[in-house]
Amino acid sequence: MSVRINIHPSFEVLAATTAARLITKLLDTQNERGEATVVLTGGTVGIATLKAVVNSPACAAVDWSKVNFWWGDERFVPSDSPDSNAVQAREALLSHIGVDPERVHVMGGSDLFPDAAASAEAYSRELAGAAAREHSMDDDGEDLDTTALVWRALPRFDVLLLGIGPDAHIASLFPEMAGIRVRDKLVVGVENSPKPPSGRISLTLPAINSAQEVWMVVAGSDKAGAVGLALAGANPVQVPAAGPAGQVKTLWLIDQDAAAKVPEKLMLNGSR
Repeated sequence: MSVRINIHPSFEVLAATTAARLITKLLDTQNERGEATVVLTGGTVGIATLKAVVNSPACAAVDWSKVNFWWGDERFVPSDSPDSNAVQAREALLSHIGVDPERVHVMGGSDLFPDAAASAEAYSRELAGAAAREHSMDDDGEDLDTTALVWRALPRFDVLLLGIGPDAHIASLFPEMAGIRVRDKLVVGVENSPKPPSGRISLTLPAINSAQEVWMVVAGSDKAGAVGLALAGANPVQVPAAGPAGQVKTLWLIDQDAAAKVPEKLMLNGSR
């Protein structure tokens, strides 16, 4: 698994370049497999990237009807709330590109479930159902270890997008809280989140790390400390941003401000 660091001169260039990179990756994956799967994130730079996809001249080259969309996390708010990551993604991208509604897998809101844990359990079942359909084509009945069994409860994630908070949280996995420690579940409900709203749903770190490629997309000087600690190899329990690692590739796509505290040896060669 390779780790690459790409530093961009501004927020705007970061969003536009990440959008172009995503379009290219989806095209390449569709050419190879016929479809592609992306896990979306929220946040300022995440949503800006989705808007940049729509504004790209190459947007129409992707067959969006054959792209599967999942989410890394969601705020436990009503399904139509403007604070919902899914609502923001719909406004920025999904309503503009002719997606197949059956391929869009949102996390259930507070109008549908009594609490975040119930929504997380339902999302786990949805992931497992998609994985079962995917694996039924090539199931040879071999014995599998625990890690393989976890991954077989997940569909293939070609690209998983993540942002980072100033406290180094990823998705809705916060430092020192229970969610970042979970290893035996795919999705967790988060209560008493230090960042409003208090209720959230999140993929766990093992689910995140099942992705073929994980892209850490980060902008702003307030994120520089978290980026620096993560790339220096901090403990993921204290610095969740240090935990993501794609099966094939991990990309750090960051702007100049967020790169201010990246260890110098990594700045020189762009990898670790």
